Amino acid sequence: MGIKKYTAYTPSRRNMTGSDFAEVTKKTPEKSLVVSLKKNAGRNNQGKITVRHHGGGNRRKYRLVDFRRLKDGVPAKVIGVEYDPNRTANIALIVYADGTKSYILAPQGLTDGMTVMNGPEAEIRTGNCLPLTQIPVGTLVHNVELYPGKGGQMVRAAGTAAQVMAKEGKYITLRLPSGEMRMVPKDCRATVGVLGNIDHNLINYGKAGRKRHMGIRPTVRGSVMNPNDHPHGGGEGKAPIGRPGPSTPWGKPALGYKTRRKKASDKLIVRRRSGKKK
Repeated sequence: MGIKKYTAYTPSRRNMTGSDFAEVTKKTPEKSLVVSLKKNAGRNNQGKITVRHHGGGNRRKYRLVDFRRLKDGVPAKVIGVEYDPNRTANIALIVYADGTKSYILAPQGLTDGMTVMNGPEAEIRTGNCLPLTQIPVGTLVHNVELYPGKGGQMVRAAGTAAQVMAKEGKYITLRLPSGEMRMVPKDCRATVGVLGNIDHNLINYGKAGRKRHMGIRPTVRGSVMNPNDHPHGGGEGKAPIGRPGPSTPWGKPALGYKTRRKKASDKLIVRRRSGKKK
């Protein structure tokens, strides 16, 4: 994938960039693998806003991506690579030898006509899905399971990959994109390769409207609000926040406050992304 620049015929387009979609080979989605997507605008089942700054945006259909890859021993041919509006990575449409069609996350280097396979007997090749115990140390993987058979939950964003670092007993140690070292049960599956669309994080959106198209609403700084709206608000001119540290609108600590506390999976984390050992 490459980055394309736009002609600056308006001020908002002067620094705007976008994807050239060089990896995309198929324009329209597979109808049998598409479902409607309801908008929630950040609200829960009670209608209360639980995630701020969500709302609006273009309509989009959800593509049913196969994160589990449980169809073992059946080769599948790649029909095309598609853009998915629901995620940063591209997706690939594959058809198995028995005629079943499926979407998978598209790793870098996966092109039309290539063959992918699932299961312990599959080769160590880009796009193939295997149990971690069958993958050699040093291999880069994505779409990693946390629980065997549940489907990939980690390393699914564009351009990301985890590396198999060690094998010991029931667990495989992975280095995640954040730098965290974490143990995962050896029967969990992962897909070989680095996810495509690696230049996604280099895109300059250029104008507020492009974020609105994505369903992201404006964020207002607390320091420009009134004291009754935010702890940082009030004061004459550009005043400091007037507190020991920055706070959320509800008065909770905003930076450096640890939100992960006494989870059962703590024992599986070998090294934090901050570099501190457990």
